[in-house]
Amino acid sequence: MDKYDLIIIGAGSAGLPAAVYAARFRLKTIVIGDLIGGTITKTHVVENWPGIVEISGLDLASKLEEHVRANDVEILPEKVIDVTKSSNGFSVKTNSKEFFAKTVLFATGTTRKKLGVPGEKEFENKGVSYCAVCDAALFRNKVVAVVGGSDSAAKEALLLAEYAKKVYLIHRRDKIRPEPINGERVKNNLKIELLLNLNVKEIFGEKLVKGVRFVEGGELLLDGVFIEIGAIPNSGLAEKLGEKITAGKETMIDKDSRTNVPGIYAAGDIADRHFKQAITGAAEGVIAAFSAYEYINKSV
Repeated sequence: MDKYDLIIIGAGSAGLPAAVYAARFRLKTIVIGDLIGGTITKTHVVENWPGIVEISGLDLASKLEEHVRANDVEILPEKVIDVTKSSNGFSVKTNSKEFFAKTVLFATGTTRKKLGVPGEKEFENKGVSYCAVCDAALFRNKVVAVVGGSDSAAKEALLLAEYAKKVYLIHRRDKIRPEPINGERVKNNLKIELLLNLNVKEIFGEKLVKGVRFVEGGELLLDGVFIEIGAIPNSGLAEKLGEKITAGKETMIDKDSRTNVPGIYAAGDIADRHFKQAITGAAEGVIAAFSAYEYINKSV
């Protein structure tokens, strides 16, 4: 069984920066994740990473991966299926291999929430999408809608407006809540129209999506529906280990990214932090690497 000082589960904007610092602390480290770069790879443009005015999410992820590999840290593109505690560390299993670690960092991110309405599953990849970066170009000169009211929903709408002839932003409340700069961009974009105080009850169509119907009555004809209503933290493995989890399935951490289980850390979207950005997740990951270093060297 391969043995490591630190195993980082998750290869996104929290896990990869943690790996860079772990290498600098001379911790034998491996990063295991089934999506190298994480969900930031599905972000059209990043404008708030310090030192880089504008970069695509895919390019930023590539730079992070390059930095990790430059420090001779192995990145394994597999899914972790189990983590168990032993007397002197932790066993981490993938479908193909088992590893031993003195410490583990969970940087497993989130999974997109589903609307849970009729037609959503039936028309997935037939007009229903959860990723504008992936699919926006397929809807050139068509009419689409984004369901959601967050900053992510606003950014999805802005990207879609570069391709579609009309974008509806459907939200169940009386106003959307993006970052102010993106709110201004939505307001000033003539292709985007807000539809507020509406709840989607059904996505309908034949072979492809044709539109949505609302709980409040009426329907809207569409060629595509992009769902951006938040995400659920991937905390199942962490919870199984006995980590304290919030009602929203976030892993509870302290200021040093430590969980209540000695030797286990968490960072990024899985952690119970109110403000979540790629840069804050990176910071939490870096702090976790230092905490793991201290734990292993018994200097705390």
